[in-house]
Amino acid sequence: MDTSSPYALIFACLLWAMMFDAGTCNFNNRCREKDTQVLLNFKTGIMDPSGILSSWSNQQNCCEWRGVTCDRINSRVTHLSLPCSTSIPNYMDKEDKSHCLTGTFSLSLLMELEFLSYLDLRNNDFLAIQFDSVHNHNYYYNLSVSNRPRQFLNSSTLRHLDLSFNENLVINSLQFLFRMSSLENLYISGVDLHMETNWLQLVTMLPSLSVLQMSYCQLKDLSPSLQHANFTALKILDLSGNKFHSELPKWLFNLSCGVSSVSIGLCSLTGQLPKELLNLRHLEELILLHNDLNGPIPDWIGELDHLQYLMLDENMFSGIIPKSLGNLSSLTHLSLGSNKFTGVVSERNFAKMSKLKSLDIQSSPPLIFDFDSHWIPPFQLEELWLSFSGPHLPAWLYTQRSIQSLSIYGSWFQAPDKFWNFVSRVPELTLEDNSIVGNLSNILLNSTVIRLSSNRLKGSLPRLSPNVAVVRLSNNSLSGSISPLLCDRKMLNWKSNLVYLDISLNHLSGGLTSCWEKWKSLIHVNLGSNNLTGKIPPSMGLLSNLTSLHLHENKLYGEIPPSLQNCHSLLIFNVRENNFTGNIPNWIPHAAKALQLRSNHFSGSIPAQICQMSSLFILDIADNTISGHIPTCLCNITALNNVSHREFSTTLLYNFSNRSLYFFEESLKLVTKGLALEYENNLQFMNLIDMSSNNLSGTIPLQMFSLFGLASLNLSHNKLTGKLPDEIGNMKNLESLDFSVNQFSGEIPEALSKLSFLGFLNLSFNSFTGKIPSGTQLQGFDAISYIGNSDLCGPPLTKICFKSSDDKSRDTKPIDENGDKSEFFSWFHTGLESGFVAGFLGVFCAILLNRKWREA
Repeated sequence: MDTSSPYALIFACLLWAMMFDAGTCNFNNRCREKDTQVLLNFKTGIMDPSGILSSWSNQQNCCEWRGVTCDRINSRVTHLSLPCSTSIPNYMDKEDKSHCLTGTFSLSLLMELEFLSYLDLRNNDFLAIQFDSVHNHNYYYNLSVSNRPRQFLNSSTLRHLDLSFNENLVINSLQFLFRMSSLENLYISGVDLHMETNWLQLVTMLPSLSVLQMSYCQLKDLSPSLQHANFTALKILDLSGNKFHSELPKWLFNLSCGVSSVSIGLCSLTGQLPKELLNLRHLEELILLHNDLNGPIPDWIGELDHLQYLMLDENMFSGIIPKSLGNLSSLTHLSLGSNKFTGVVSERNFAKMSKLKSLDIQSSPPLIFDFDSHWIPPFQLEELWLSFSGPHLPAWLYTQRSIQSLSIYGSWFQAPDKFWNFVSRVPELTLEDNSIVGNLSNILLNSTVIRLSSNRLKGSLPRLSPNVAVVRLSNNSLSGSISPLLCDRKMLNWKSNLVYLDISLNHLSGGLTSCWEKWKSLIHVNLGSNNLTGKIPPSMGLLSNLTSLHLHENKLYGEIPPSLQNCHSLLIFNVRENNFTGNIPNWIPHAAKALQLRSNHFSGSIPAQICQMSSLFILDIADNTISGHIPTCLCNITALNNVSHREFSTTLLYNFSNRSLYFFEESLKLVTKGLALEYENNLQFMNLIDMSSNNLSGTIPLQMFSLFGLASLNLSHNKLTGKLPDEIGNMKNLESLDFSVNQFSGEIPEALSKLSFLGFLNLSFNSFTGKIPSGTQLQGFDAISYIGNSDLCGPPLTKICFKSSDDKSRDTKPIDENGDKSEFFSWFHTGLESGFVAGFLGVFCAILLNRKWREA
């Protein structure tokens, strides 16, 4: 380069200046005092329970604080990133955010960072946002209260704002967006915006907005009749998880800004797909899953040739799947499952889909497959969900060498050895609710996740490779011992990765074996509803990671071994309907959620340790020979005495190799409202105590009536005595109450009629007296709910009540309308007879004393 040129000299000077400044920044990148103070003021105003901001102090350069990024040239704060990461629990009660930032923070305070362009506070636990005046800190504006913004600080530099998944955050107004004129990315999903009715008009005022994510915000108005929305730069729109209950909006089809992604799933959308969708020529993602859209998939859908994601599953679409879909050569994900399609599917439906990676065409009833047996697809799938009609799998399936997840539902076919060899290469295999015929006796299962429940599989249990983490073989016709699966010699020399085992609802027999020491990774074990016999082996106590153990409906006997107390993580313990004896275990972990021991031969008293299980929401010890009194300390079970703790998740969550999350619903059969029902998805809502059919005595402790969250209480068929107190009316969430066949006495308390959710009541065969409290609640039950109480009267019983003249209370005496010898009629007849005799004697004596009458 010619250094004599003036341009070269200027360029060299600029380059030297830049290098000098950069070097200066590298060695002296001191944060500006103003920015430091703004951040410290922000820290002061919020709660930081886990010390996330512990590095924020005057002793350290703010550009080195956690979550803070400064510009290398001017040392001003440009990025503030403080998202909260949460751990994945085994059971999803509620995401634990006790360590996240919380409280109320000032957004306008952060806007005083004049160079701030990126703000990320997602997944924290903030409760409200406020705006403080820059010049007058005595004034503040709380978005959760007011709808009128004043004294906003203009932020022309902020381009990225993420407040998403602060689930307890309520924002009643979005008018603060007016001052963020340069905003390009707005992430506000999971925040409560139900009070903001003008959300669409407000976000369209952002001229540079490119990404808008407002999913699960409790929005209701999609403005379907609005013709135009003033988006000028929008590329990505996500409004999923709201409740719009409308058709697709007209303004969506008139966007001229080149939208590439539209996601409005789980929004209760109705109507058919309008042809105006063709106006979105640059559309790459169309996600409308889980709505109420109907009608056929139109042929013109094949003209959206930029589409990569088309997800229309779980709607009400009908008719045939159009062959024009085969023209979508850019498509990578096609999801049409769980609709009402009919007709034939062939290779013509997928003719040009060379990039397809994910395909879902599950349907009920299944579609008819008419593929050429020699057809080789142009794609290699990674995920496949299908259902079909016919005895054989489509031949093209065996050409797919990259499948990571295979799911077949609602189909019937033979499963030859060729099939099991093929699926051994598939990491996630789901073949549930089919009629697959096959013998598993000599099969080696190799997939990480194996779901084969509800089929017609037979033979002995298969063998497992060390790769297997999840096995579901329930509801088949498998027989023999569990030894082939657990005691395979080759497997015992390997390290097991198995975390979930469900072989319930089969015909398995024999003992529980003693091979459990090699399966310490197990979290869930379900061996229920088989013909297993013997005792629980002590080796099961080596399953230190076990969270749920189901051994119900077998022929097991003996005492519960004390070795199980080593299962410190045990949350669900279900051994109902066996022949176990001894006392109720007193070592159940304090974190336990469900304890089901019904229909065994347990004896002794209820251990006080049960009261220490604060998370327990199912206590079922019915149909045993338990005696003694009901513990007064049951009120310490906070899961049952606080309505806000009534809902507990029973979904098992596990993360395999950080690739995917897997969810499995726990289930229990519970007796409530007089019926034995299987609770699965709704198990988390059923708070229950069942101590029926035992030898319990004494009175119900008054403290028990403080279990406000209880939904079902059954103390029937015991020897309980005493009166029911008015405090029973505090149990506002009771849906089922059974106190039948005891020795209760006194009147039925008026407070019982205040239980508005009560759908089942049985007070029969006790010694209750007086009138049944009036009101639609208690009179709505049949007379059978009250029979066997001879001194009880009033509707719905046929006995009417007579109020004593000297008693101003509710004390009444029954009158039998059918002529029974009630107390009233007994006295009435006695008085009538006495009066007749007295009258007769009076007349007779008068005759004797009067001569004329006597002579006459």
